[in-house]
This record gives sequence, structure tokens and C-alpha cells, in this order.
Amino acid sequence: MEHVAAAATLDTLGVVTGWSEGARLLTGHTAEEVVGRPAAGLLAEDLPPATVAARTGTVALRHRDGHRVELTLTACPVLGPDARPAGFVVTARPPGGGEPTLAGRAFQQSSVSMSVFDTRQHYLRLNDAACQVMGVPEETLAGRHFSDTVEDAEHSRGFLRHLRQVAETGRPVRYESFTGAPALNREHAWSIEMWPVRDPSGELTGVALAALDSTEQYWARRRLALLNEAATAIGTTLDVVRTAEEVVELLVPQYADFASVDLLDWVLGSDEPPMVPAGDVVLRRVAHGSVNEGTPEAVLHLGQTDVYGEVTPPAQALREGRAVLGQAGEPDFLRWVAERNARRPASRRYRVGVHSVIAVPLRARGTTLGVAVGVRIAHPDDYGADDAIFAEELASRVAVCIDNARRFARERTTALALQHSLLPRGLPGQAAVDIAHRYLPCGSLAGIGGDWFDVIPLSGSRVGLVVGDVVGHGIQSSATMGRLRTAVRTLADVDLHPDELLTHLDDLVTHLAADGSAEEIAELGATCLYAVYDPVSRRLALAAAGHPAPALVRPGSAAELVPMTAGPPLGVGGLPFEATELELPEGSVLALYTDGLVEDRDRDVDRATEELCRALTVPADSLEALGDNVLKAVLPEEPGDDVALLLARTRALGADRVATWNVPPDPAEVAVARQAATEQLAAWGLDEAAFVTELVVSELVTNAIRYGVPPIRLRLIRDRALICEVSDGSSTSPHLRRAHTYDEGGRGLLLVAQLTQRWGSRQTTGGKTIWAEQPLPERSPEAD
Repeated sequence: MEHVAAAATLDTLGVVTGWSEGARLLTGHTAEEVVGRPAAGLLAEDLPPATVAARTGTVALRHRDGHRVELTLTACPVLGPDARPAGFVVTARPPGGGEPTLAGRAFQQSSVSMSVFDTRQHYLRLNDAACQVMGVPEETLAGRHFSDTVEDAEHSRGFLRHLRQVAETGRPVRYESFTGAPALNREHAWSIEMWPVRDPSGELTGVALAALDSTEQYWARRRLALLNEAATAIGTTLDVVRTAEEVVELLVPQYADFASVDLLDWVLGSDEPPMVPAGDVVLRRVAHGSVNEGTPEAVLHLGQTDVYGEVTPPAQALREGRAVLGQAGEPDFLRWVAERNARRPASRRYRVGVHSVIAVPLRARGTTLGVAVGVRIAHPDDYGADDAIFAEELASRVAVCIDNARRFARERTTALALQHSLLPRGLPGQAAVDIAHRYLPCGSLAGIGGDWFDVIPLSGSRVGLVVGDVVGHGIQSSATMGRLRTAVRTLADVDLHPDELLTHLDDLVTHLAADGSAEEIAELGATCLYAVYDPVSRRLALAAAGHPAPALVRPGSAAELVPMTAGPPLGVGGLPFEATELELPEGSVLALYTDGLVEDRDRDVDRATEELCRALTVPADSLEALGDNVLKAVLPEEPGDDVALLLARTRALGADRVATWNVPPDPAEVAVARQAATEQLAAWGLDEAAFVTELVVSELVTNAIRYGVPPIRLRLIRDRALICEVSDGSSTSPHLRRAHTYDEGGRGLLLVAQLTQRWGSRQTTGGKTIWAEQPLPERSPEAD
């Protein structure tokens, strides 16, 4: 036991007032046996006068079991309030204790903090590393209770709990702690191991501990944990600003007291990336955060731009493409802090304690996007090489997320611009229906969809109403939508019946898919509904290709879905489309829409359709107001698909706007038809149009009598234009041809085409109709 040290306290009369565990180990006497009794009773022989005078020397004591124990004693006086001796502290160790054994030297010189406590948590021994941590020599701590040597009561309770656990159970304990130490200016991580110390008889006499400073490993784990957290916390949305905010939320306060993300201006727009300038750099602040409320460290408000000088850490990081560190005392760091403070109000300037900054460029796919900056103020550690490695790894992940968000925003903007360019910008003028429309692109990450609508003026004052949907999202869907809309307009110009138009459209999609040029349509699917309304007969004909049926509101009635059979989606091929016809009273409202209005993963389609019908039934001041009411009542807060809504209120052309004559198949009846038309124009006040109308009527009626089949009918319609129609029972369509010099015929239709605004033919159930339109004279009253 040559390594055991002992300590005792005596009053001025030589009575023992304190007895350490080391003293018990050396003498065998317990504190209960010694405290309160004269210390002279422990001596095996009288003290030498020289030892008494020097208060140090070798003294012989009597062990409890009777054998002689020689110890080297040192007595130190303890002064009272009056500076007079109030007692003595006596320390003892076996002779030769000044020359420790190899084990003793290993203990004392270990780089690991090591201590020995008695079973009541008093210090017995400390090595040099432990004394350095505690900031005091061993003599100051020897014999003192642990809780009396630390200021952190919370840490003291945890440490003491483990010390007592080992002393009570005799089992070792290993745990980790993150706390400070009296001699250290910052918190450290410790890996602590405690184990019981037993005497030769096996009795537990003390507790030893070793504390390994694992701060570097702790921060390495924290940095790795931050990287793992970044994988799930950053890039949750395809939004550039939100992604930057997520970066700041991750860094503050775990990695920085203040953090900011500044981006080059082009990242937030649609421009191509420019070269990073060699000198000063202009950056836009998109996110920042601080451990202090109100972010007082921020020079910029969010959204503002700032010029970073060439020697500032952000500009250097952008230019060099690596993390740049700045520490207090460095010239560039001091200039940066001074430049920041010069632009702040006095109340918001950096205080003393701003000691470290790190700036790391945000680069993705070879393109520089901006810079992230971290500043440490209250955090005691400066940024180091390990922090730079972490920052660059984190920045590479962040930059990819920001670049993905930028690319998504750019693609979405492109798709939206493409879609808007393909949708009708201004609906054409026509008198058959009043129109209101709404189009809402979805806000989902999938991008813009392929919904569309159209209003197509047809011959005979009729109008075609179209609504369609290409399943899917993105530029591909928008481009496919534009192709289908163009095809529908082309087919509608031929005046096909709705079911025939969808059949031709289906064939077109099938052929394109077979050629590989419209494979995306077949893969994604497309639907369409086409309706034709005739204001003269007030009849509506419609057919659908996999599209929801429209809703109809007759005057004074509740809204209901039009009963119809929807055919297969476009591109399926081989299945027929069925047309539905019904007669509508004037003022009926027809609502055509895409499935995004009523279908959603979290909604029942039938219930949403009922909500649509209820919203359409509620009276509104106008069609525009009705459209707003429908969207407000039916759509969820965040629709998952594009929505197109087309509302049409029907009009009717009365008998005062239409004149019809049956023409017998006799060439002599041509003059009669001309006369009837002239008289009708006079009744309408359109005498100025009589000359052209006579020529058109004469040519069209003559052709019908000569080449057509009865019954033959002439009809004039006064609408936004003057329309002349001649129908017959033949399905043969005429075509223009140019007459040669000596030809007697072939000039009629060419003459009609030159004199009128437009002309054409359409197939009917009983034959065909040839029509021609001419503008109304300016001075004539226009149709209502």
C-alpha cells in the first residue's frame, strides 16, 4: 500500500477532528475510533524533537492490529479569523512515497483524467490530467467531497449518482457526458468509466474513474447526424426559398449562431447561369436565422441584394469553389466585420464575441448558385478544418435540392406559358351562347396538367363547345393538349357531328400512336367532350370520349347531369361514340368541366358532383360570378389536378331573325327565291346587302336544282353576320374549280367565295347544306 496517501485534521490541542479513508487504509483505525481522541494515542514512540520543529519527518504509528507502521508526515497549520493557528492538516504516506512505483508514475502521467474516491465520494487521489481539468492541485482536493469542488449542481448530481451506484453495487459503470469543467472555458464530451477498488480481503474500499475527453468524436458524430438530418429535412418541397429556409433551420443553433443563404439573382428567375464575376459579387438574401429573436445580426432584409467585396468570405468562397474560414484577428475577417457593422444601426452591430465565420459555395451540376454563411458568436469554438469538410458536404446536398427546385420552377413556368399559349386567349364572338370560363393549374409537384377548353363558332350561327383533359402533368402533357385542341378545331371546321368528330379524333390519336409520334397519348390517356348548340332550333348535340357528363341548369329548375353514354378515352380505338341530343329552353346554363373539379384522392366523386349541382342551382348575378361560386363551393383548398370549367348560357334566334323557304326543283323558281330573299332583306333594313345576296341565292339555288336532290330549302339568318343557306337531299359536296376561257360554267362558287366573307358546306341527316356569310352593313342595326 505504498501508493496510499492519508490525511487528518487536528485542533490546537492535538485532538483528531478529521480522518480520511487513506488514513484508515494505512493504520486500520476507522474515523469513529479516532475522531475526538488525542492523536498521540496513535504513536508507537515519541516524536523526535527535529520532526516537531520542522513539522515534517518520519513517524512511527501503531497499526490497529498492533504492528508498527512508519509514515512520512507533514503538518500544515490552519489559521483562524484572527490569523492565529486554529488547527493542523496532517498528510502522510509510507516512506519512499516520494519515489512512486512504475504503476504510480503511469497513473500520475496518464493523459486520461483519473481520480480515486473513497466510498463516501471524497477525493483520495488525482493524477495530473485530472488536476488540469479541475484547475487546482491535488492537495486542494484531497479529502474533499466531490460536490464541494464543482459549481454545476445538475452535473454534480449525475456524477454523484454514478459514484454511489458503484460504491453500493460494486459493479463498474460506463457512460457519456457532455458538460464543462472548472478549468475549461467550454463544454466537453467525456467518456467516463468508474469501477470499484477492493483491498486484499475483497472489501470495497474506494471508487476509481477514468474520463476520456471525446469532444472531437462527439462533434464528428453531431456533424454526421446533421448530414443525416439534412437528407430528410432539406428539399421537402420543390421551392427555392423554402429549401433555403430549411438549411437555416438545420444550422441554427446546432452549427451556427447566425446563418444565411444568399443566391445569385438568376437562380430565382429564368435566365441562363452567367459566369461568376472575378471581383465583387451581387447576391440576394433568401433566408437567414439566428439564436437571437429578430435576427439582429442580419444586414439585409429578406429579398434584398447586397454587394460582397472581393476579400469577403462569401466572395472568396464563390470564386475559389471551396469553404472559406475566417477567425477573429485575421485582417480579412476584421474588414468583413467592420464592413458589416458600418451598414447596421448601432443597436444591431456585431458585439464582442463574434469570432468565427464560414462561407461555403452552393454548387450543383457544375453551376454556382450562391453561398451559405455561418457565424459563431456565443458558440465558443472556432470553425476548423473538420467544419469546412462538413460544410462542403452539406452544401453539395443543399445545392442539388436548390437546383432541383430551380429546375422545377423553370419547367413549371415553361409548361404554364406553353399551356397558356395553347389555350384560347380571347373567346371568339358568337351569338349562340354567353360564355364564362375558369382555368386553374394545380399547385402540386407533378406540374402543369393537360386540361383545355375551347369555343368554336360554326356555320349557321351554331357554336361548338369543347373541354378535354390529357392525363399527366408537365410539358409533355401541355404539348399533347395543344395537338389535340388543334385537331378538334380542324375537325370542327368540317362541321362534323359530335360523335363523328370524336371518331375521327380517336382514329387520329391511334394512327399517331402507331407511328410512335403520339405514344405519350396512349400511355397517359386523354378524354374529350364535344357539344354543338344551334340557337335556331335550340338543340344541343354532344358526345364524350371518356369524359364526365356536363351539368345542365334549365330556367327555374335544379341542376342535373346530362344523361349520356361516355365512350372510351381517346386512343383506345374500335369502340363507338354515341351522341345525345336534347332541346333546351333559352337561358339554360350548361357546365362543362374536367375531372379535376370533382375527383380527388380524398373526395367522393358522387358527393363532389352533388356539390357542383347545388352550386350551379344557386342564383348568381352573372355567369362570371357563378363560375367563382362553383369553384369556391366544390374545390378543396389545394386541388391535386388542373381544373377547367366552361359555362355557357344559351340564346335563341327567334322567327324575326330567320326566314325559310321551300324551293321546288324547277329552274324557274330561282327568280322567285331571289325575289323572296330581296324582300326579306328590305324588311330587315338590309337593302345594301341585296345585290350580293341575290347573286349568292341565285348561284346556290341553281346548283341545288341542277345537281342536288329534293327537298330543297333556302334559309336566311340575321345574326352577327348575314347567313345564306341552301339545303338539299344530296350528300355530294361541291368544290371550287377555276373555269377556262371558253368554259360556260365553273365560275359560280368562285364568285360566291369572292363576294362573301366565308362559305362552306356541312353534312346533315338528310343531305347537305351549302352556306355563305357576308358582313352586315355598318349602318344596319346589329343583331342582339
